[in-house]
Amino acid sequence: MDNHIYKVIELAGTSTTTMEDAIQNAISRASKTLRNMRWFQVIETRGRIEREKITRWEVVLKIGFALEETL
Repeated sequence: MDNHIYKVIELAGTSTTTMEDAIQNAISRASKTLRNMRWFQVIETRGRIEREKITRWEVVLKIGFALEETL
């Protein structure tokens, strides 16, 4: 079994529909520039209210990705 070293970054994702979409939006966007993403942890959730309705979900998450070894 290999030992892995992880780098952890913090991202904020948003969505006008659901918290899950906000998480997925952050992960999808991060995947365009990051490799080896392994896990995420939601550390903050909030939303915007306008006229007594939720209009936007905002989720802050940590994403861990394995560092690549160079030979």
